[in-house]
Amino acid sequence: MRCGLIARKLGMTRVFTDDGIHVPVTVLQVDNCQVVAQRNEERDGYTALQLGVGAAKVKRTSQQMRGHFAKAQVEPKRKVVEFRVSADAMIDVGSQILPDHFIDGQHVDVSGTSIGKGFAGAMKRHNFHGLRASHGVSVSHRSHGSTGNSQDPGRVWKGKKMAGHMGDVRVTTHNLTVVSTDVERGLILVRGAVPGSKGGYVLIRDAMKTKAPEGLPYPGSVRTPVTLTPVAEEAPAEGVDVEVIETEVAVEAAPVVEEAASGAASESVPEAGVASSVEPEKKD
Repeated sequence: MRCGLIARKLGMTRVFTDDGIHVPVTVLQVDNCQVVAQRNEERDGYTALQLGVGAAKVKRTSQQMRGHFAKAQVEPKRKVVEFRVSADAMIDVGSQILPDHFIDGQHVDVSGTSIGKGFAGAMKRHNFHGLRASHGVSVSHRSHGSTGNSQDPGRVWKGKKMAGHMGDVRVTTHNLTVVSTDVERGLILVRGAVPGSKGGYVLIRDAMKTKAPEGLPYPGSVRTPVTLTPVAEEAPAEGVDVEVIETEVAVEAAPVVEEAASGAASESVPEAGVASSVEPEKKD
């Protein structure tokens, strides 16, 4: 069992096939989906991969999650989800899963949170027919009708379809077809509608009710992180060091020699007035 993907729903558009057939598609964006952690049988009791997608601000990330992301050497993620996988489908931590993880024509299951509709009536929520539009019905055309039973049991059964909150629940749409993928822009085009509103995150998996096609990348289409190893600087040749040192010493010693030479010359050549006073007296 392969790992899935976390994608962001951008909206719907349409594409045309080579035969000119119009195909409505949903555009899903995969924004740097990386493996954050691994779950193995020995430590956790099950095998799974924890994926993260999107970029989160560091100041809005808790201290515990900062350490969790730092351990995996990945940037803080906005959405983190676990996918159950088989033991031979594990992917290294820090690896990036690319959109071509799914191939064209493959069937996938997409899970997401449906759009919330608020409090809805029975006709909209459960597709009830409603009451008649005339012939004795007044001010109850869209009501759901009777809800109870007779004296036995004398109550309303739990789970009765009535008016109430609609939407904002987890929904999975099965057997959607992948039309195309774009690795450079990180896009996946899926035929048909996908649950959720624009900007919401959805989970994409291999279809459970359809046999996987041949040619799927296993364990997946990934891009391994690039680790920069420090390069040791080569020591220059000994002769070069000696020459540089000798040159520096010669340059620094030159002015000292010139000063010493000028001082010695001044001492060896006395001035005229000083020489006359120093000469010894002649004896008669």
